[in-house]
Amino acid sequence: MSKLLIVDDEIKIREVIREYAEFNGYEVDEAADGMEAIGLCKLNEYDLIILDVMMPKLDGFSTCKELRKFKDTPVIMLSARGEEYDKLFGFELGVDDYVVKPFSPKELMARVHAVLARKASVQLAEQDVLNFKGLAINIPARTVLVDGEKIELTPKEYDLLFYLTKNCNLALSRDKLLSDIWGYDFFGDDRTIDTHIKNLRNNLGPYRDFIVTLRGVGYKFEA
Repeated sequence: MSKLLIVDDEIKIREVIREYAEFNGYEVDEAADGMEAIGLCKLNEYDLIILDVMMPKLDGFSTCKELRKFKDTPVIMLSARGEEYDKLFGFELGVDDYVVKPFSPKELMARVHAVLARKASVQLAEQDVLNFKGLAINIPARTVLVDGEKIELTPKEYDLLFYLTKNCNLALSRDKLLSDIWGYDFFGDDRTIDTHIKNLRNNLGPYRDFIVTLRGVGYKFEA
């Protein structure tokens, strides 16, 4: 479960973002100003920070500048000001995205998903061996170890597992899995995905729950 920090001096905005974030499966902490946010970041690890620009004590830009001295956590900046120079200044500080108020909570969550997905993809691309607790996936060798024991997967099961882990924490529809793994010329139905997921879970044993079913949507990998 990804953990977010919401930083905004307006409690109603924090409440709305928290409601939508928790509905989407995120764990949430809150801070009412930049100083409180910095204190929380020194004590906790966050996967993403939603940071307002206009705040008392320490504004969002100054907060981001201080955070970048000891954290590289992705940041989505919120601001009532949409001027280009504000956005450019934010990006120069290392902000990952910029959302202008008033905003749609659903759009904000979509941007959160996108930033986290990019982060996961970059992290996975930098690794030859992916480790999720006792599950180890050697990409070049196309081998998978469960608690040190090699398991045998079919080529499509391996492709499916790698695709899920490459898109860690990202919801993936059955149609997308079919098109990206089996190809657009596949003439089956989405039960093919369910069958392969079932077999893959059986092979993963104690780590079968890393593959989460999203009812009515598809699946995601969550370790």
